[in-house]
Amino acid sequence: MIIKLSQHAEEMMIYREISMKEIEDAIKQGVKYFQEPGKIVSDYQYFSVVYKKIKEAHYVITVKSR
Repeated sequence: MIIKLSQHAEEMMIYREISMKEIEDAIKQGVKYFQEPGKIVSDYQYFSVVYKKIKEAHYVITVKSR
């Protein structure tokens, strides 16, 4: 799985102590819903991942607490 992070997502991962493995698990296993325009939100455990699917890559925009 190809995961690319925005600068903001990287900062939020560090701030919230969320690992790349947890991000990958959230994208694979989280409960998903769509957000405009073309964003996917994946709720997983105690956080959510907001990302866009661009070709084969998952571009993570932010990571937030639920």
